[in-house]
Amino acid sequence: MPDVVVRKTVVTVDEIFHEGGPVAEVPLRRATACSVIHNPFANHYVEDITGFINDLKPLGLNMAQSLIDALGGNPTVVEGYGKGAIVGEAGELEHAALWHAPGGYSMRELLPNTKAIVPSTKKVGGPGTRLDVPVTHTDASYVRSHFDAIEVGINDAPRRDEMLVALAMTTGPRIHARAGGLLASEIEGKDGLK
Repeated sequence: MPDVVVRKTVVTVDEIFHEGGPVAEVPLRRATACSVIHNPFANHYVEDITGFINDLKPLGLNMAQSLIDALGGNPTVVEGYGKGAIVGEAGELEHAALWHAPGGYSMRELLPNTKAIVPSTKKVGGPGTRLDVPVTHTDASYVRSHFDAIEVGINDAPRRDEMLVALAMTTGPRIHARAGGLLASEIEGKDGLK
């Protein structure tokens, strides 16, 4: 398969201290990593594209490590994650789907004891397109306090023949989470759901 050609990478970290209520003792940190890569399948239909999944794995691992580093270097502080991709107009939605495995498994490989599926989203769009990356708890998808979404996008990406691939990690629940449901302290850890 073709090489993964990266044009740029952007890593961001948000620190959230409050959402109008009391200031949290420990702020919620939410980090995203976006890489803009050349889409080798742009402008023409290719039947067998699955080999590119393996080619994307090193990029996924590098991006996941950059998020861990941005959050202080300790993977045990990560409690939430998600992934997504935007493919430029000369590509197709299925090209964005190639990010599912390398994006998700890279985070699960570097984060200890993750059991929950990594939520994902994808779309086709041009430069400046924004994407809401869903986030859930790393160990149990039903932990409602960690349901979140982080908007990602880059002003000049993706161009027609590019893809923007994204990973997201968070250090805890939403600030002031109080909508009920399964608590992180109640996780059974059997099936990635509860």
